[in-house]
Amino acid sequence: MISAEPEKEIAAEYSARLAAHKNKVSAYERQHQRLGFLKLALVVLIIVVFVLALKSSIASALWLLLPLAVLVYLEKVHARVFAAARQGKRIISFYERGIARLENRWMGTGEPGDEFLDPSHPYARDLDLFGKGSLYELMCTARTAAGKNILAKWLLAPAPVEEIQNRQQAVLELAPRLNFREEIAVSGEDIRSRARAEGLLAWAEAPAVLNPTPARIAALALTTVWLLTLIVWAIWGWWELTFISSMVNRYFHSHYRARVQKIIEAEVFAREFAILPAILARIERESFSAHQLAVLQSALRQHGISPAASIRKLRQLVESLESRRSLLIKVSDPFILWSTQIAFAVEAWRQKCGLAFRQWLMAVGELEALNALANYAYEHPEDSFPQFSLDGAAFAADGLAHPLLPRAKSTRNTLDLGRDLRLMIISGPNMSGKSTLVRAVGLNAVLAHCGAPVCANSLRLSPLQVTASICVLDSLQGGISRFYAEILRLKLIAELTKQPTPVLFLLDELLSGTNSDDRRTGAEAFVRSLLARDALGLITTHDLALTRMAESMNSQAANFHFEDRLENGQLHFDFRLASGVAQSSNALKVMRSIGLDV
Repeated sequence: MISAEPEKEIAAEYSARLAAHKNKVSAYERQHQRLGFLKLALVVLIIVVFVLALKSSIASALWLLLPLAVLVYLEKVHARVFAAARQGKRIISFYERGIARLENRWMGTGEPGDEFLDPSHPYARDLDLFGKGSLYELMCTARTAAGKNILAKWLLAPAPVEEIQNRQQAVLELAPRLNFREEIAVSGEDIRSRARAEGLLAWAEAPAVLNPTPARIAALALTTVWLLTLIVWAIWGWWELTFISSMVNRYFHSHYRARVQKIIEAEVFAREFAILPAILARIERESFSAHQLAVLQSALRQHGISPAASIRKLRQLVESLESRRSLLIKVSDPFILWSTQIAFAVEAWRQKCGLAFRQWLMAVGELEALNALANYAYEHPEDSFPQFSLDGAAFAADGLAHPLLPRAKSTRNTLDLGRDLRLMIISGPNMSGKSTLVRAVGLNAVLAHCGAPVCANSLRLSPLQVTASICVLDSLQGGISRFYAEILRLKLIAELTKQPTPVLFLLDELLSGTNSDDRRTGAEAFVRSLLARDALGLITTHDLALTRMAESMNSQAANFHFEDRLENGQLHFDFRLASGVAQSSNALKVMRSIGLDV
């Protein structure tokens, strides 16, 4: 277990911190108002003194120095108060989202990760990995593109056992560090990066556009000469020198325009550069003992430069590019070469730090992904870490439930797939819990393979390739029926059984798009082929003919079922998995319960 602290105590901790920070923000806002009024009063005083100094001998212009100095000082204080208030609001948002997750009000409020959803993936759509109300939305606290990408990558593919165990140790260390996770989650500006990590890395590692050193020297010299010619023109009237210098600078500006434009593409990553320095600085200050965290931190200490300071410098350069959009700079840029010189400075940074940037970005992204797993673990202290076995394909869970459902309302079930029992055939009426159990098995397997705790009292499993056919959709544009889409998914599952990692297959209402005879023959043949390749899994069905497969598979397969009961005209479900074949059907009961005449 990650912690003995019950969930309600975590909610109490979040609420206490939320209230404390709301009080702080209220105090900052009051201070913000007082400083605003005080600055306004000082401005009025400065104007009065200035007028008196001009029109009478009552006041001296020197009297302006003191109020001006106080105004400058108050401006700096005001900026710090304003920044502290914004930081406080970000912390408030952090704890409000945490309380929403604990109270099951989180759906539709976080990062859905729709961009990572691939319909051809063997389980992403079927297990609600991405989208509103998805596992990714529940877990993702990452702010950088790299962090979001890495978390999605971990959910989409199983890691080797050694890597999983390293992640578990890192999560165990990070989970109790609420202060650290809070600071990482609110570091930097109040924005969420929309950049893609691949594009950012492609920009950083692209071949050199030019040799910036001689170009920067030349640009600085040309700008200096042009400014001097303006002085000469103003004093002696020699406009010819300014004209010649302007033509030279304009030619220089045009000559480098295409390369400069390529360099300043970095502007699209401005948000990322705003977040990264603060996160890097916080990571650099922390002390870690878990192997994976220590490795990540050491990656930031290589190359002999501070990643935080280096990227902060790049951020300042990229932000300086914004000024070129002002009218004054637009008009004078071909002569003072402002954007050209900044672009050369950006290119010099890229050539110096570009190769190290991948290491820095991936270290931040991986730590953010681990932080997301740790946050999930902290908020679900009753969940346990899985144990991995290399002794054949296995998935044995005690007290397993669906991780996206509130723990207090979940019904926990036990199942044991392994050397003896390799196939569970689950029958039962509508809404009894068959599909929920299948998804619960799949999602917990995904959590286990990414290094997170699972929603179970205990789980022992082997490395498995999760596959599913649960939410298969037809395609009008592609001219594919639901049945054809399903058999294409079954072909993908069959292909994956040829890989070294055993397959865990999760098939909901297998081959429901065909007649009963073909369904039973096709389903049994397909399942037998999977079992012959060391796969194991679950299938659900309303068709009791499919339950007879267990009779011909000896001990490899067994029937299980969910039941319902009718009390006072209302259907009730206990969602408890039991041995044997379902003996009831509720389709007509459900139809009649909503008023259909059947």
